[in-house]
Amino acid sequence: MDDIAVLIPCYNEDKTIEKVVSDFKRMLPDAIIYVYDNNSTDDTEKLAKKAGAVVRHEYQQGKGNVVRRMFQEIDAHCYILVDGDDTYPAESAAKMVKLVQEHNADMVVGDRLSSTYFEENKRPFHNIGNCLVRGMVSKLFHGSIRDIMTGYRAFSYRFVKTFPILSCRFEIETEMSIHAIDKRMQVENVIIPYRDRPEGSVSKLNTFLDGWSVIKTLIRLFRIYNPFAFFGIISIMLFLISLVMFVPVLITYIETGLVPRYPTLIVSGFLSVAAIQLAGIGISLQNMLHKNRQDFELELYHAEIQERTEKDCNIKNKSPSYTSNRASRSCQNRLKAAKPNISIWRRLC
Repeated sequence: MDDIAVLIPCYNEDKTIEKVVSDFKRMLPDAIIYVYDNNSTDDTEKLAKKAGAVVRHEYQQGKGNVVRRMFQEIDAHCYILVDGDDTYPAESAAKMVKLVQEHNADMVVGDRLSSTYFEENKRPFHNIGNCLVRGMVSKLFHGSIRDIMTGYRAFSYRFVKTFPILSCRFEIETEMSIHAIDKRMQVENVIIPYRDRPEGSVSKLNTFLDGWSVIKTLIRLFRIYNPFAFFGIISIMLFLISLVMFVPVLITYIETGLVPRYPTLIVSGFLSVAAIQLAGIGISLQNMLHKNRQDFELELYHAEIQERTEKDCNIKNKSPSYTSNRASRSCQNRLKAAKPNISIWRRLC
């Protein structure tokens, strides 16, 4: 297991990748730099290798797919995730790593929006989109993350190994932010200076297509992480519409004893039934969500046991008093011993 792993997803970044790798090797000399090439057609792979990075590939297109592959394959005590476009300063990495290693942060967010982002970024719709997403996440999920869409973050081992990635494209940042808020992960914000892409480097973010994907992801995650509120809002809206349709029919009936608008009454009745059903769905899903959160806490417990065991094994393997076979057998036995504890806890819950 690596102590620090720097993860750089790349697609056609030959203008900047060599400098990005060199900067992080200089600022984090003990870190292993991984560049994941996502079907680049330029010299990204060659230049990354030249700079000293470990280059791997993800053939499914999209940043979300690349991050998913990274998190599955790389084991480290601390992770730095950064874009390969040279817009994020490597000088902030040491502070972010320290928050993970010494302050038990699960995710450290490189906050561009509180520094130079709006002055440096030349794409006005990106500015609007970042503010819109930050506002929606703050209102819907009550989070304190100040930059939802930033591509510069640090993670703990337990965050990476318990984060289920479903996004395929640039909505991955939104997904991991909401996951951290919902699961009560410890999140820290670090203000970082931002610089725009250098001349000749082109953003892969499609303002409208990826912006729409982010909005859809927000709605989907709101439904998943807060089903009672999601279905409750729809239920209340349907009930109010039903009430608006029913009241005139009721007034006419009181005044004349007749119901001349049967279709309106029938539609009103259907809407009332639908509102009640949706409220019931919301309550049921909220109860299921509570059970899922219990299971997730057990997964966190398991991840922490694994990380501590790996740390102990690394120390023992380096100790001259332990032979390699003895250390290996000891570590394997400890890893096996952790699993029954989880199953017992699950039965108790």
